[in-house]
Amino acid sequence: MPANRGDEDQPCGTADGSGPGAGPAATLGGPASGSTSEEASARGRPESTGSLRAALEAVLLVVDEPVSDVALAQVVEEPRDKVAAALRELAAEYTEQGRGFDLREVAGGWRLYTRSDYGPVVERFVRDGRHARLTQAALETLAVVAYRQPVSRVRVSAVRGVNVDAVMRTLVARGLVEEAGTEHETGAILYRTTSYFLERLGLRSLDELPELAPFLPALDELDTPEITDTAPTSALGEQGARDVAEPDSAAARDRQAEETGTTRDE
Repeated sequence: MPANRGDEDQPCGTADGSGPGAGPAATLGGPASGSTSEEASARGRPESTGSLRAALEAVLLVVDEPVSDVALAQVVEEPRDKVAAALRELAAEYTEQGRGFDLREVAGGWRLYTRSDYGPVVERFVRDGRHARLTQAALETLAVVAYRQPVSRVRVSAVRGVNVDAVMRTLVARGLVEEAGTEHETGAILYRTTSYFLERLGLRSLDELPELAPFLPALDELDTPEITDTAPTSALGEQGARDVAEPDSAAARDRQAEETGTTRDE
C-alpha cells in the first residue's frame, strides 16, 4: 500500500539502532506533515504573511507595467484584501526604511520605482544619449489629447493651428496615445491617452490631471493690448480716412448732379 512504500522511502534508522520509524519524518510528525508543506511549495503558494510579501516582491521585480491587486491575488492564490494589505505594508516599510526604491499604486496597479530622492544618481547612470525627450510640439499635442479625449487629429490640429499627423504617429509609437474608436458623424479615428501615460506622470486616473484654469491668462490680459499692438496705426488711420471720405464723396456727387440738373432745366 502507499503507506508502506512511504515507510520504505524513509531513513532506515539512526546510528544508535533505532527502528525504521525513528527517521527525520517521524520526528517532525510523520509523512502527513511533510506532504502538506511539500504540496504548498510545489504549487508556489505562500504559507505565511512573510512568504506572501516575498512572493509579491518577486513578481513586482519582473513586471514591466503596473499590476493590479486582483492579478497579484490570482498569481499568489490569496484573497484580494489580504494581498492589498500586504502591498500597503510593503510600501510603508520601504518608505520607513528609506530604501532607494518605493512601491507605488499608479494607473490602477502596483509597481516598484526608484525613489525620487536618488533621481540625480539614476540620471547620471542612464544618461547615455539613448533617451530621447519629447519635443515641445509633441508635449503640446499630448496635452490636447489628454484634456480633450477622445479626440480626432483634425480637432487637435484645429486647437494647435498646425498639422499634427507626424506628432500623433510619434505619440502612438511611444505608447502614450492609442486609438479609441471612430467619430460617429465623420468616421474620423479618435485618440486617447494610455495607461502608460498615467504611469509616466505618476497618476492613478485622468481625474488627477491638474486643472487648466490656474495656467490660463487673465481676461484683462487678452484682446485689447494684443489687438492694439498688432494693428498698425497708419493702417487704421488710412482705413478711417477712407470710411469718412467715401460718404463725403457720395454726397458731393449728389450735390453736383443736382446742380447739373438745375442748370439743364434752366
